[in-house]
Amino acid sequence: MEIYSHLAKALPIGPSSNATAASNINSCPLASKIFHGRESILATMVKYYAEDTRKQRIFLLHGLGGAGKTQITLKFVEDSSQFSDVFFIDASTPETIDIGLMNIAVSKYSGSNAQDALQWLSRTAEEWLLVFDNADDPKINLHSYFPQCKHGNILITSRNPGLAVHAGANAAVSDMEGTDSVELLLKSAVQDSTPQNREVAREIVKELCYFPLAIIQAGAFISKSGALNSYLAYYSANRARLLSEKPAQTHDNYGSTVYTTWQISFDQLTPPAATLLQLCSFLHHRGISEQIFSNASFRKDVSIHPLVHKWSQSTLGDPKKYHSHMVAIAGMSFEPFRTRPDMWLGDTTATIEVGLECADIYTWAGQDKKAEPLALAVLQRRRDTLGEDHLGTLAAMNSVAYIHHQLGQPKQAETLQSVVLEKQKSMLGVDHPETLITMLDLANTYRQLGQLQEAEAFQSVVFEKRRSIFGEDHPDTLIAMGYLAYTYHRLGRLQEAEALQSVVFEKQKTISGEDHPETLIAMDNLASHIHNSVDCRRQRHFKEAEALQSVVFEKRKTISGEDHPDTLIAMGYLAYTYHRLGRLQEAEALQSVVFEKQKTISGEDHPETLIDMGFLADTYYQLGRLQEAEALQSVAFEKQKTSLGEDHPHTLIAMAHLAMTYHQLGRLQEAEALQSVVFEKQKTISGEDHPDTRIAMGNLALTYYQLGRLQEAEALQSVVFAKGKAIFGDDHPETLIAMGNLASTYSRLGRLQEAEALESVVFEKRKMILGEDHPDTLSAMGNLADTYYQLGRLQEAEALQCVVFEKHKAILGEDHPHTLRGRGTSKCCL
Repeated sequence: MEIYSHLAKALPIGPSSNATAASNINSCPLASKIFHGRESILATMVKYYAEDTRKQRIFLLHGLGGAGKTQITLKFVEDSSQFSDVFFIDASTPETIDIGLMNIAVSKYSGSNAQDALQWLSRTAEEWLLVFDNADDPKINLHSYFPQCKHGNILITSRNPGLAVHAGANAAVSDMEGTDSVELLLKSAVQDSTPQNREVAREIVKELCYFPLAIIQAGAFISKSGALNSYLAYYSANRARLLSEKPAQTHDNYGSTVYTTWQISFDQLTPPAATLLQLCSFLHHRGISEQIFSNASFRKDVSIHPLVHKWSQSTLGDPKKYHSHMVAIAGMSFEPFRTRPDMWLGDTTATIEVGLECADIYTWAGQDKKAEPLALAVLQRRRDTLGEDHLGTLAAMNSVAYIHHQLGQPKQAETLQSVVLEKQKSMLGVDHPETLITMLDLANTYRQLGQLQEAEAFQSVVFEKRRSIFGEDHPDTLIAMGYLAYTYHRLGRLQEAEALQSVVFEKQKTISGEDHPETLIAMDNLASHIHNSVDCRRQRHFKEAEALQSVVFEKRKTISGEDHPDTLIAMGYLAYTYHRLGRLQEAEALQSVVFEKQKTISGEDHPETLIDMGFLADTYYQLGRLQEAEALQSVAFEKQKTSLGEDHPHTLIAMAHLAMTYHQLGRLQEAEALQSVVFEKQKTISGEDHPDTRIAMGNLALTYYQLGRLQEAEALQSVVFAKGKAIFGDDHPETLIAMGNLASTYSRLGRLQEAEALESVVFEKRKMILGEDHPDTLSAMGNLADTYYQLGRLQEAEALQCVVFEKHKAILGEDHPHTLRGRGTSKCCL
């Protein structure tokens, strides 16, 4: 019958009880003539089937299609002499299993259906071996096809490791050993095993990830072309075709290529599981965690690829879904944590586009250096296939620009974004939503470059156009308003910033409700503007900020849980306000929690962890716990330098903070060395007028002061003071810090009248803005007292010094360094 001709070859003709083992192998093909290696798996199988278990022996070989499971099975059968009968069954569908069992019943004259075969196997207490090959369908309950008895032997090959529940032992079949894979390639390529050929083959199998089917296909191509030495170059240019092409001459009956065998497994996955596998194929296997995917549904401050954002929100709202997808992937023996199928997935059209999504994932995880090559690869692919002016190419260019922005490379980002903006204006028009998004992105880059006027110009345009097109209450309009408010804040136009942010907050509250994430973000931003606005640095305004942040923190804790990223951000903001209020013990308590939770959730090297480490160190610094501050800052600086590079803004901030602590510890030479580097890098990267350059200049000047290099200190401090006053006005904290530091240098230079004039202004403004008990007010009071002392105005000096001493003792305790100094002569670093 035709149906038997391809499923049950070489059926025996009579009872087999007295026949030799070789004559009783039913429809079992021979092993490939070029089979090589796998000795450890074969030895495990031989040992297992030799055991006297007094029960049915079941062994599972599992692994990705093309890994060599069937060939190992055939080699094992070929070398074994212990089995009375070997029955080889195609287990890919229930129908093929039924046909295979029916053939057993017919061949043994025991009936004509599958149940008859199972009964015969149950009655026949001999060493038969029943092979279920390609049992890949997870919906088939294979146990229902096992003979119900305590004797006999079963061997299963499957892509599904979950079948191990049936087995007494199992072995995973994956990569070959290096030496074995070299020999397999040379055998299949019909090449002599010379030292030179082995060296060439070693590079080829390494490129093929030691995957058996890929090696065999490569060997077939080489045997036809003789191109052993040039294969790698040809493969690099024609990978997809070579791994999809079925050789005309083969050494076995395996009908699929590398790509088709993976496609078979891939097609059985649900769409969300397939997307997850595609994403994993782009990520390094040691960097994959549920957290980096779940962050996708939390972050609001990055340009998230729409497809992956939607997938993350729908999939990771319930953690059970993520784990079910991972189980499904593992059930097909894909290895997402080793990226085994990436050479196939990376060549599929859909997955090339997923490269951008993976770049986003790396960005969420703070691994921007890993994101960059993926985004660049997609950009080049789109340039080649779509052309420079295609909208898809421009979108990829924007993604690369954003990664440059995150890497602290704003000039590279600005170059790309400017090109995209001009092309979009020409192709889509000035009012198109995509054009406005690019304009907003370019404005953010200008802000990072310190070009605040240019940023404000673009943001004003976007805000007005969105308000005109969408209306005042549209989410996009509110986003533009929020960005403009932030730039006003950076420009020192603090009342305008607060006014805009108040509007954003009230509208979000009305439109979305008090508990909506966007409302809580707006509330956080408003709190930030409040404790930085022109007249807000009074104690009562800090308390207004604290009140808002406390609400945000409690709401996020209730809605999202204590460990959610947004909750930790809110806790950090509240801690910062405590810090600014001088409530350092409360700030330290919250920051310690944030740091420990971030370390547990994201790992010690994650950028967010390092930022939180820096904040905690800064509070230690303010508390006078300088050794603890220095220990944390040293770690943060080294990790930032390793992960982000020496020129990244976060690295420079960490370097500056460490230098400040060296300064306070009296390690002035070390402080000056670091601060000089920070100042020169900031000047080169950001320009002389950038706020970060001005801060670096001020800190270096203060160390010059302590080193006695007073002329150099005064020169720098005069520039810092003049620039700060021009940009921020007389009452801004940066202006007051610069004024106080310049006054101290005047004092050391003997210019006491000039010093006293500046210090009086600083003291009165800080008392008015911050209150009499704030640490910065006490510092200003101590500095003024010191100048009075040098001027010979001893009674005025003593009066101030007594106040400082008593307040420090009451607030900080008798053993704090500031209290022990007896008078507040500490200088402020920016």
